[in-house]
Amino acid sequence: MRKQLIEKEGEYKKVNSISNKDYIMKKIKGGLIVSCQALEDEPLHSSYIMTRMAVAAKLGGACGIRANGVADITAIRQVVKLPMIGIIKEKNPNSQVIITPSEEHVDQLVRCGVEIIAVDATNRLRPGNITLAGFFGQIRKKYPDQLFMADCSNLEEGIFAAELGFDIVATTLMGISKGGQTHERHVELVKQLVKNQPKPVIAEGNIWDPEQLKEVLDAGAFAAVIGSAITRPQEITKRFIKAIK
Repeated sequence: MRKQLIEKEGEYKKVNSISNKDYIMKKIKGGLIVSCQALEDEPLHSSYIMTRMAVAAKLGGACGIRANGVADITAIRQVVKLPMIGIIKEKNPNSQVIITPSEEHVDQLVRCGVEIIAVDATNRLRPGNITLAGFFGQIRKKYPDQLFMADCSNLEEGIFAAELGFDIVATTLMGISKGGQTHERHVELVKQLVKNQPKPVIAEGNIWDPEQLKEVLDAGAFAAVIGSAITRPQEITKRFIKAIK
């Protein structure tokens, strides 16, 4: 069985995969996961800066980190011992899927040792015209003990992801669905996912203040991810500027 390292009383030890999954889920339950990401065209693009963001998030009480790319993940893991949602973003001219689009990306994230791997779980075809069902069937067979999170855009995708066997369903990609994303629609989607499928729901996207965070948790979210409102100062600045124009 695949083994991972978990934290216990300040130290790390190997445990069986089932215990590890339970441990990780307990660590993030009811908490805030902070997304520390900056793409190449953004001012904070730097593994060093993302590492310091992750340290700050931990000191502030975050229960986990979401990070993008092998370089950032490796740097963060050296100094922050929190459960991590790992992704690799890569654009492809032949597919709209950007978040962990290929099996090779999953392989890289497994080698990094991330506790949870998130992938695009929309109904869009992956590079090579591979369906989500075909893709997930392969990676689940290859890594049966890995926690996988489905980044979805609507209720139907969340239900389908749960049926495929994803461990967690998330609202990450709601903004790409018809009608866009508002906080009110986000809360409603969380409620519907909790009601209509059995897997833990992580709320991610369009959470800008503590009150909105509490709303999604009260709606039944297992945990929540916040990125822009904490770690993207250009987006925070834009919101203030918009308020005074």
